[in-house]
Amino acid sequence: MPATTGGAGANRSPATTTVPAPRRSVIPGGTLYRGNEGMWSWVLHRITGVAIYFFLLVHILDTALIRVSPEAYNAVIGAYKTPLMGIAELGLVAAIVFHAFNGLRIILVDFWGVGTRHQKAMFYVVIALSVVVMLAFTPRHLISVFGG
Repeated sequence: MPATTGGAGANRSPATTTVPAPRRSVIPGGTLYRGNEGMWSWVLHRITGVAIYFFLLVHILDTALIRVSPEAYNAVIGAYKTPLMGIAELGLVAAIVFHAFNGLRIILVDFWGVGTRHQKAMFYVVIALSVVVMLAFTPRHLISVFGG
């Protein structure tokens, strides 16, 4: 029943009410993503997964060269011993470390009863563990790349 205005003896005409238009949520940067930890975890997991996949593809192809031409294989391996490739290996290890720890986080979120409640904290644990592992790995790797 429509709302009315006035008292007991007043004119009983329906009251006009205006309903405000629904607010459009403002999305930063015009994207559907909100930028929360879950989104960044998802994006980084996909990026590192694709990077690892392409590394494995190239690795299989360059290893197969030994059957085709040992000289070509030696040339490719010689190119891998450059400092630029040493830095690229550092990025590869960082991708593998993050992907592995984040994969464990995803397993916990999926199969642990309270995993979804703690997924934000677990994302920061994944970042911290990845940084610690890379801090331990990087100096030793760079010494082998640049030191001999």
